[in-house]
Amino acid sequence: MERLTAKEESIMEMIWQIGSCTPKDVLAMMPEPRPHINTVSTIIQLLEKKGYLTHRPHGRGYLYIPAVKKENYGRRKFESFVSRYFGNSYMNVVSALVKEEKVSEKELIDFVDKLKREK
Repeated sequence: MERLTAKEESIMEMIWQIGSCTPKDVLAMMPEPRPHINTVSTIIQLLEKKGYLTHRPHGRGYLYIPAVKKENYGRRKFESFVSRYFGNSYMNVVSALVKEEKVSEKELIDFVDKLKREK
């Protein structure tokens, strides 16, 4: 999957919320000041070229449909983050979360116990 720019990702987030949509639907969700519809359409076309969207005819235009699930995108983005900032080590991520007190040792132990019970 090609990386998304911040604007592309923002628009893709809106499309995941809406589901199938037109550029006008996306534009309506955007806060003021809104870009021109042509700008939104161009970004949507780029998202399609990158493989994130497909389309089908709808009236005089197109209805765009997500081709990538948000969960799959998030997983790939997280993998890239772990690779880039944590030496591709998930244990380094867990260690950082514990050290920064974002996850307590008790929560971690409870989680491991839960995993053992599920097996």
